[in-house]
Amino acid sequence: MSIVYTSLGDVKVGSYIVIDGEPCRVVEVTKAKTGKHGSAKAHVVAIGLFSGSKKTITAPVDQRVEQPIIEKKVAQVISDLGKSYQLMDLETYETFEAPKPDDPELVSKIAPGKDVEYWEVMGRRMIVRTRG
Repeated sequence: MSIVYTSLGDVKVGSYIVIDGEPCRVVEVTKAKTGKHGSAKAHVVAIGLFSGSKKTITAPVDQRVEQPIIEKKVAQVISDLGKSYQLMDLETYETFEAPKPDDPELVSKIAPGKDVEYWEVMGRRMIVRTRG
């Protein structure tokens, strides 16, 4: 499985957690002190890696949350398929399709023959940056 568990109190800005089944990058963490009746709470705001949507979770700091394991790999762009790119992994030589990134500046740098770094997260792939 491509998931590990951590407590919500250990989550930091810039780390990754799974909210509603989607891997998200944490952008804000606030913690409330323990009250008269109960434990400290953490409020986490995160942005979905694939959807780009804002997600929040509020729970006790000792609650366990899922953290996705992100595999960072390098591939070569074979062709532009319109809404996606055909890539070839430079270690396994496997070919696959990855959706185009939302960032227009990154899309302008991607061309057939270029090397790109992609992340494999929970069985899905996304292009993160160009290499070289």
